[in-house]
Order: sequence, then structure tokens, then C-alpha cells
Amino acid sequence: NDTLCKLNLKSARIDALTSPLMDMMGSVGVAVVIIVGGREVINGSMSVGSFISFVSALFAIYTPLKRLSSLYGKLQGAVAASERTFYLLDLEPQIKGGSKELKNIEKISFENVEFAYENPHKSVLKGVNFDFVKGQMLALVGTSGGGKSSIINLLMYFYEKQKGKILLNQEDISTFTIESLHAKIGLVTQNIYLFNDSFAANIAYSEELEEEKVIQALKLANAYEFVKEMGGIWAEVKEHGKNLSGGQKQRIAIARALYKNPDVLIFDEATSALDNESEKAIVKTIENLKQDRLILVVAHRLSTIENADKIVVLDKGKVLAIGKDEELLQACSLYQKFKSKEKTKPSFS
Repeated sequence: NDTLCKLNLKSARIDALTSPLMDMMGSVGVAVVIIVGGREVINGSMSVGSFISFVSALFAIYTPLKRLSSLYGKLQGAVAASERTFYLLDLEPQIKGGSKELKNIEKISFENVEFAYENPHKSVLKGVNFDFVKGQMLALVGTSGGGKSSIINLLMYFYEKQKGKILLNQEDISTFTIESLHAKIGLVTQNIYLFNDSFAANIAYSEELEEEKVIQALKLANAYEFVKEMGGIWAEVKEHGKNLSGGQKQRIAIARALYKNPDVLIFDEATSALDNESEKAIVKTIENLKQDRLILVVAHRLSTIENADKIVVLDKGKVLAIGKDEELLQACSLYQKFKSKEKTKPSFS
């Protein structure tokens, strides 16, 4: 906001001026001390030893004073950051959810869902219909801006739909508490942040850390073997996972999502930044996880969702077709276009 911007500019100006001003004041101060002190020594009012001791003390105190002055700029930055933090903490959530606790999710249904972000006349979802049940993998494909991310946002209940119904086990999503809903959904994206901490701490994340649960999550994500080779679950992960490959980081992200044993796993273009071999391994892991869960995948490459139980093709907020890979190749021209375009792209492993 404007206040934060002004504080940052003020802090930058002060930081830029502090060092040269302190250097100039220090130089002037030393010059004055030498002139006045030298005169006192010449007049016999001060001994040479006392004068040297005074100048030495002056130089000794100058560096700490200069460092102290630089703290003002950091203090200004801290004030700006705290104002922003308290502003966010004071915000009242627009979506508060219901009062019923969600025990499990067996089925998800979208019925004639319409949704717009800020402009109610500019819908990003227009009459969207689909459903899937536990044990199935449903994939979302479509053009950029087609509504794939909006569907995920609505399922996570980050936004409220304008029309239609989003049903969990035949009950509207608005009847459940936000906390119990999020506890049953695991989200894996292409942007993974790993802390400079142990594998165990990174996987447990905000949950209470239990060693057995960490190991179980790693095994489900096919990550336990490489973690053991790196020293086990208490081995260090560097900031941003710099000591891990892209595929390894993705597996840790999957293990993090699995740690709370969710009923629904959402993969939002989770393999888009991986090479072919890593992608194939992750896709195999995802397919193995669907037995006891509902899997929702936003696909970057169609080759990753060829075995999906249902594929929803979206274009400009509308569902064009729903079916398996082979069915859509026969019935949906947009899907055919995506498939042919993908085949013409060079493949690098």
C-alpha cells in the first residue's frame, strides 16, 4: 500500500545519507580535536600522553557509533514490515465457512457452478458440471485462463461461487468449517518452498511432528530411499532445497501433502518444471495414490494424464467435454489440437 511504499522510500533515503554524513561528521570532529588538543599541548595545559589517549578513545568509539546510526534504517524497515503484518492480521476473513466438521470426502460434485473474481459480469466459470469419487483421478485441461485454477480455488474455498453448487458427499461446501475442509485436502504445486531444516520438519510443516508418520509419508511418495541415502529424515535440507534435484523436491512436496493423510490430493501443474524421466516417476507415484483418495490434476502435459479416469476439457470457463483420453481424441477437437501440438514439440530427457 501507499504507506508501506513511503516508509520504504524514506528508509532508503536515510540509509543512503547516514554513512556519508557520519564519515563527514567524524572527519570534522577529528580535525577539531586535533586543532584544539594540539593548542592545549603547545600551551602546556595538556600532556602529549593525555592527548594521544583522548584521540585513541575517540577513534575507538567512532565505529560503534557509526554502526548504531545504521540501525535507524533497519528500524524503519521493521516498522514498515510490522505495520503490514498487523494490517493482514487485523483483516476479517470474507469467507468463514459453516459449523459442521468434515469427517471425510467420498465424492466431489460441481453443479452448474458460475464464478467471477472482481467483476460480477465477467465470469471465469460458466455453468461448470463434473463429479468424481474416491479411487478416481480427474484431470483438468484447457486453454490459459480457461478456469482450471479457479476450480481449485473454489474447491479450497478461497472464494465463494456466484451460482450453482459445490457438493462434498452431497452436502454444500459452505456447511463445513474451513479448518476441517483444509485438513482433508492436500495441495501440491510447481512452486515448492523448503526450509533450511531437517526432512522431517519440512514434511510435518505446521503439523505435530511424528517420526513414523514422516516415514510413512515418504514411502507413499517414493521418497524414502533417497532420503535414507542422504542421511535419513533428520538430515539437513538446505534453503529452497538447493541440495535436492527437481524430482526430489517434488517428492518431498508430495510427502508433505500426504503427511496429514488427506482424502483429496490436488496437483496443480506439479510436474511442469521437471524433465521427462522425473515427470514419469512422479506421474506413476500419483497414479498409485488414487486407490484410497480422490486425485485432481491440473495438467501441463497431456502425456501425464493419459490414464486419468476422467478428463475435463475447459475453454473460456466452459466445459467442452468430459471423458477418457481415447474418448476425447475421437470427440473433442480442442483436445485433439492439444495432443497434436504436444507431439510436435521436441522431447528432452
